[in-house]
Amino acid sequence: MLLAIDTGNTNTLFAVHDGAQWRAQWRSATDMTKTADDYAVWLSQLMEINELSLGMIDDCIISTVVPQSLFNQRNFARRYLKVEPFVVGENVDLFVDVRMAKPSEVGADRLVNAVGAHADYPGPLIVIDSGTATTFDIVGPDGGFEGGIIAPGINLSMKALHDAAAKLPRVAIQKPAHVIGPRQPSRPCNRVSSGVILT
Repeated sequence: MLLAIDTGNTNTLFAVHDGAQWRAQWRSATDMTKTADDYAVWLSQLMEINELSLGMIDDCIISTVVPQSLFNQRNFARRYLKVEPFVVGENVDLFVDVRMAKPSEVGADRLVNAVGAHADYPGPLIVIDSGTATTFDIVGPDGGFEGGIIAPGINLSMKALHDAAAKLPRVAIQKPAHVIGPRQPSRPCNRVSSGVILT
């Protein structure tokens, strides 16, 4: 079985694949201070709930945009899984043609997104990933990474608005009933005075 670890700036996702399907997945807040032992204790208990165990894992792959977490995740794989992990950007070739001036600057998360999206939807694509940052990436017809842009994510944008606008309160993200105010019944217009509509 394969343990896949995807470390983002906010959350880290752990998922187990048995060669045919994903068996389980768990999410944890990304914490650069977590040691290999911390990962082992936390993950072994969650795996047990799903009738899995660390001993069943015979491969591990890590994709991370947080280099400080990689040391302990690599040690976790070596010590508790007894495997040398594959690390996207180090010892894993995704066979993606990165068509940018500096291919090494493209994050592992964006390349993995491009590969996964093209595998499920062959052809030219725009891949949007909303996380700590929101990325918009272009995948060519042959799966090549054409480039893209990075924008602040929803939470970062809301925090920036709150910090910069004195009267704008900090609010939780939720789906509104209406995007632009509630629908109100129209009222007849009585008259117009000095350019102001009076009702």
